Amino acid sequence: MQKHLGRGVLVFLLVITCVAAGSEGRSILVGDSQGWRAGTNYTQWAIQNSPFHINDTLVFKYPPPGNSTVAQSVYLLPNLWSYITCEFRGAKLLGSANEGAGEGFTVDLNQWRPYYFASAEGNAYDCIAGLTKFIAVPSTRSLSFTHHPN
Repeated sequence: MQKHLGRGVLVFLLVITCVAAGSEGRSILVGDSQGWRAGTNYTQWAIQNSPFHINDTLVFKYPPPGNSTVAQSVYLLPNLWSYITCEFRGAKLLGSANEGAGEGFTVDLNQWRPYYFASAEGNAYDCIAGLTKFIAVPSTRSLSFTHHPN
């Protein structure tokens, strides 16, 4: 009985690992049809589009700067403190003002950790106001198992 139980646990763990590792993610347009733009509350958007999962891909689209559009950028901030204070030292530029045009660019959520996104344009005014920033914390996909008695 003990040997059979040990094998069952091992098989169960292997199935979970394979399913979690092999699951394909969603492609998610940040801001939906409006895209990434100044003055938008992306925290609300992130709540409505969560949960995010490992292997999901975020797509950032925004128009290039022009007479009628405000320049945008996308940074990955290094930690929660940088996110809260809108401190961009140590942040990684993911998309400059021109990189959101056309098909935009993608960011893969491929690690189990918080991703802190924000725009630094306009002296980070929107970020400081709580706009044009959000947090994505991908999780593994949940699996549901049905117990069948023998």
